[in-house]
Amino acid sequence: MGLAGRGLVARARERLTSSLRAGEVLPSPNIWQWPGVYEAENRAQDVTGAVWGLLDGLADWTGDVLDVGCGDGFHLPRFAERASSVLGVEPHPPLVERAKARIVDLPRVAVVRGSAQDIPIADAGMDVVHARTAYFFGPGCEPGLREVDRVLRPGGTLVVVDLDATVPPYGRWMRADLPEYDPAEVDRFFEISGFDRYRVATTWRFPDRETLESVLRIEFSAPVAAKAVAGTPGLEFTVGYRVLVRRKPRGLIVG
Repeated sequence: MGLAGRGLVARARERLTSSLRAGEVLPSPNIWQWPGVYEAENRAQDVTGAVWGLLDGLADWTGDVLDVGCGDGFHLPRFAERASSVLGVEPHPPLVERAKARIVDLPRVAVVRGSAQDIPIADAGMDVVHARTAYFFGPGCEPGLREVDRVLRPGGTLVVVDLDATVPPYGRWMRADLPEYDPAEVDRFFEISGFDRYRVATTWRFPDRETLESVLRIEFSAPVAAKAVAGTPGLEFTVGYRVLVRRKPRGLIVG
């Protein structure tokens, strides 16, 4: 879920909530409009491996893995290295086709069209659900979280990887475009919803200035992107992530 052109958080949440109630999909302007640039962004992310290193210890990735909002399938081959099966779910038809082309030679991987609030698989079919940069705003995501609970097996794990707006410089650029965004409020939402939270900082590194600047321009408004470009003299910058984990109970909880 990209941030470019989203406006203020209050408006974004209103659109998110109304879209979910109507069964619609909230567009992701960055990857929907510029999939080639977004591919370069994915390749530049987490060059230190800090995020993946954290994820390794948070779930058992050897079972059946579902990637919600998989985009054009960038992460699916990595999951396939260990999982017994991998399913990518993506709402945007052109990205579904790009994802299918990416995994054509991976027999245990499939991609289907679907949304976070309407995942087209049976109940209790997955061991791990992964969602990356998809739940920035917290409140409003409840339908998607309920749907994940439906498709997870007892004892299964939901892993949400989102950007941490408290970590500069990327977090500072996020907040400049979203001045009403309150990271603490989002943290409270996930705490109340039963998630454990982990924070990790890593590095995005680009092969050249042209790629770096192109990525910043699809992620932020023109004024913020210009400031980010001017304030980044080299080919890399620090990005913080908030990793959220919730495990589905194995049996009935009696309170």
